[in-house]
Amino acid sequence: MLKEKLMTLCRFCTVGVGNTLIDFGVFFLLAAFHVPYLLAQVCSYTAGVANSYVWNRKWTFRVEHKADGKEIVRFLIINIAASGITFLLLYAFQKGGCSLLVSKLIATIGGMVMNFIGNRIWVFGDSLKNIQD
Repeated sequence: MLKEKLMTLCRFCTVGVGNTLIDFGVFFLLAAFHVPYLLAQVCSYTAGVANSYVWNRKWTFRVEHKADGKEIVRFLIINIAASGITFLLLYAFQKGGCSLLVSKLIATIGGMVMNFIGNRIWVFGDSLKNIQD
């Protein structure tokens, strides 16, 4: 049971790395084209969220039932909350004088913590009951 929980966390982290690479890639590409950093954050985070849903549902949490509206709404709520946290942290650290890279890293970590807890407990929690039994 503990081994499977650790494997789930490892899969989540692996997907998270992919999401982060997509997020950072889109963010800094848009920034290079002088898109305002807060708009770039919305666009880059959205790209990472789309990747996250597909990979976390299929691979991380191994959900086998067909996606329903409730699951998608819960996923979106968690990601909107995580996006809000990243948005606020990015803004605060930028206004505090940190570099764009440091601000983005801190904001990303804050969002990832919220995202894992929400996905693990609320979004894909039903599928995890099978693992624990």
